[in-house]
Amino acid sequence: MIGGMTDVSGLSIGILGGTGDQGKGLARRFALAGHEVLIGSRSAERAQEAAASLGEAGPVRGAANAAVAAEADIVIVAVPYDGHRALLESLRDELAGKIVVDCVNPLGFDKQGAYALPVEEGSAAQQAAAVLPGSRVVAAFHHVSAVVLLDPAVEKVDLDVLVLGDDREATDLVQALAGVIPGVRGVYGGRLRNAHQVEALTANIISVNRRYKAHAGIRITDV
Repeated sequence: MIGGMTDVSGLSIGILGGTGDQGKGLARRFALAGHEVLIGSRSAERAQEAAASLGEAGPVRGAANAAVAAEADIVIVAVPYDGHRALLESLRDELAGKIVVDCVNPLGFDKQGAYALPVEEGSAAQQAAAVLPGSRVVAAFHHVSAVVLLDPAVEKVDLDVLVLGDDREATDLVQALAGVIPGVRGVYGGRLRNAHQVEALTANIISVNRRYKAHAGIRITDV
């Protein structure tokens, strides 16, 4: 984290959609950093299988989404956008009072590649905030390559994570959480109303990766 010493040690991290590559990659890195990680899925069995596949990383457990949302100290939302609203609506009570980190990118794909989808609320993160008025919603981890996160040969991830939100304590904590992954730095990126362009930038990064056969991320200079 830049300019702060927020302590995130001992916090358990739940990942809704943790059976997908991005969720599983984040689970692996947080477990390697010593956090207890709970992988959530609509199917508890699938979640347990995903957790078992990460056994070398550290303490990872799998359970149904509702159980993970209720138990974890911090919850990361890493589900496909088309199921985003419905899932959060179903977990409103379990997520009340918690920091909810939304890393969902509303994207479409056609023959020309990836493109940003319109969201009525402005962004997936703002949609989460509208659906979860009792939670502290933060936007982060949008541009992290799942391939890199899952690759055991990659010890340090060369990346800045933009963290957006309206609650300073919550964004400070998520910046510090990003920093437990070796090589990663959490950088404050503005209020939640600015999450749209961060989510949409993922389409540009996908285009970069396809053209250059890479797993590119972003770095912010001069901070």
